[in-house]
Amino acid sequence: MPEEVFKYTSGWYHHDQRDLGTNTNKGLKCVWKKEQIENKYYLTWQFSWEDLKLKSASGFTGEIIIRSDANLNGSKIEVDLTDEIQAVQTETTEKFFFNSRVLYEYTLVSIISLTDRELYDEMFLPSGKNDAILEVDGIQLHVNRSFLSYHSDFFSALFSSNFKEGQMEVVPIKDVTYGDIGLLLSTIYPKTVFPNDKSVPRLLELADRFMIPSAIHHVEYHLLNNTKIDNEKLMWMAEKYGMELLLEKMIKELDTVEKAKKFNASSDYKELSDKTKAKILDKVMTII
Repeated sequence: MPEEVFKYTSGWYHHDQRDLGTNTNKGLKCVWKKEQIENKYYLTWQFSWEDLKLKSASGFTGEIIIRSDANLNGSKIEVDLTDEIQAVQTETTEKFFFNSRVLYEYTLVSIISLTDRELYDEMFLPSGKNDAILEVDGIQLHVNRSFLSYHSDFFSALFSSNFKEGQMEVVPIKDVTYGDIGLLLSTIYPKTVFPNDKSVPRLLELADRFMIPSAIHHVEYHLLNNTKIDNEKLMWMAEKYGMELLLEKMIKELDTVEKAKKFNASSDYKELSDKTKAKILDKVMTII
């Protein structure tokens, strides 16, 4: 499926409706709602594309334009959908919420990605830039030894003349799968595949084993900005893999006694070093 443009314009909906309608556009489903949460008011668009026609779409990017009686020109909301079920939400005023007719229109472009296997196969093709061959799972991977050596002390040593592997035409890598190596190296190759919550645990293990700090930095950026992993697990990951910015953020977020007690009772807390526990204790002392 090539990249495709998805456009839709709703009808006008009156202020007394909370469920503002559902539409399905070539397999892209959108449920539109008004929501009041405590004293705040929101418009929410719940997108999903589980339909088989869109299985090759890894996401959508574009914009929503929301128009009202008071603002016919409309206001724009940037949209970046990466999960197969994802909500876009914007806060609005009580006056707008109760006293306006509203409509919306969206223009979204599908993001099409290769399958993991197709992507990895493309990465490891023979080329003039590749001067070494790794063998994983019986599959030959054509790589650039200088590039890998720059990013990884493991590969720097492996390709060194001090090791027998450095003299081999084909270098075997054991106890790892083709998918693992593809996942790891795709985070540092030019066509970068960025981490997500599903890939993070395995990616950290691999980056640690193969000594690729740049892969860990990519993971840390994701965990600082986009993750839904619970804070207790993030704290443990941050310490184990040396993600100092993430560790600092997680400690700062222990900002209530209730959160501190919950974390103290978790199994992840017991795995932390005394040094990190001392930092947590210092933080707790500022809130009691």
